Amino acid sequence: MELFINQVLAGIATGAIYACMALAIVMIYQAIDHLNFAQGEMAMFSTFIAWQLMQWGVPYWWAFLLTLIISFAGGIIIERLLFKPLAKAPVLTNVAGFIALFAIVNSVAGLIWDFTIKQFPTPFGSSPFLGSQLISTHQVGMIGVTLALLVALFVFFRFTRIGLAMRAAAAMPESARLVGINTSWMVALGWGMASAIGAIAGILIAPVVFLEPNMMLGVLLYGFAAAVLGGLTSPLGAVLGGFLVGIFENLVGTYIPGVGNELKLPIALALIVIVLVVKPTGLMGRAVVKRV
Repeated sequence: MELFINQVLAGIATGAIYACMALAIVMIYQAIDHLNFAQGEMAMFSTFIAWQLMQWGVPYWWAFLLTLIISFAGGIIIERLLFKPLAKAPVLTNVAGFIALFAIVNSVAGLIWDFTIKQFPTPFGSSPFLGSQLISTHQVGMIGVTLALLVALFVFFRFTRIGLAMRAAAAMPESARLVGINTSWMVALGWGMASAIGAIAGILIAPVVFLEPNMMLGVLLYGFAAAVLGGLTSPLGAVLGGFLVGIFENLVGTYIPGVGNELKLPIALALIVIVLVVKPTGLMGRAVVKRV
């Protein structure tokens, strides 16, 4: 029983990271109807920026805050320079743009910081939480930061004018334009917020997986699985999917013989296929109907 509880708690902790990544994916999907295949690489680059700031002597939380600001601005710049001109382009053109962005960001990170593994600090420590061996202080910190982020996003999208405008632009862009909302800039803000949320995921997971340019590939795939499971049209579903995927991954790796750590990633990919076949809209997604 103790092993089961340990795996569930560990799954909730890693699921918090998958929830952040899935949320970032869903935010961009809702804005432009495309999946950002470079979301993980953008998060990785932001994590390297945070690491570099700390190497220069900036305290952890100041580096954390500065990285979020830089990531937010970077997301807006990427949308304005690369994807705004592709707004009316064919789907494959956008896919090629995402793949190119993936390769460019990965290569630039390797060029600047090389491909050697680096240790990333954690402000939470790694000792047992309250003396219990079931969960570490860093895992509790991951869960706490993620929950604080979710509460902040809920308040932002429910009670602020900009948040309501972003929701309107994502749900009914034509109607939003008619009431004076600049939907183009709402999309850019969505990119900025998704980039910042991805940065949080990268910074929190880096002490666990270590820092290197390919660190976020697995996290991105789990994030896709979470977004598909919860529903690509539902931010709440993406968060729920993240926690479910984290728990599912840990339990499967522990209790199904022969799976181990090596087959966890293929199981996430299989989960994507199964959900798309059985319930394409996900657990909380809605079918999108467009006029033709």
